[in-house]
Amino acid sequence: MKTTAKAEDTNPKLADFLCFAVYSANLAFGKAYKPILEELGLTYTQYITVVAMWEEDNQTVSSLGEKLFLESNTLTPILKKLEGMGYLERQRDPEDERQVRVNLTKAGRKLREKAFGMDLAQACGLEPDEFSKMQKSIVALRNNLVKAVSEQE
Repeated sequence: MKTTAKAEDTNPKLADFLCFAVYSANLAFGKAYKPILEELGLTYTQYITVVAMWEEDNQTVSSLGEKLFLESNTLTPILKKLEGMGYLERQRDPEDERQVRVNLTKAGRKLREKAFGMDLAQACGLEPDEFSKMQKSIVALRNNLVKAVSEQE
């Protein structure tokens, strides 16, 4: 009986997995941000897509996908939905018909005023300096993982 208890003690616990901490934090973000994003009428993925467009308008679908870490088959339906909502428009690049360019509409740019009046960072319950440190640590973690995967390929 003691051997079983000892074996159980040496097994890693779910709470010890960094990947689970990040995964469960992501789920918690979704719940915390939901009421805020509902006011905008956007899902989280739609929101980050629009934020990326505020940073740089007139992007190709492929460059936008790279920024968001989304494949084209995931991003395209999001763009179609945002286009249907009147926030952006897609059109073929006249210089390269293979590329589709995405541009914000007036309504998409105006949405920024409403969105930045909402404090998504406050939903985290962190002080501004803690928030900044946490964000930088998570970006470093993500970049390390991306690098490790690319080195394996």
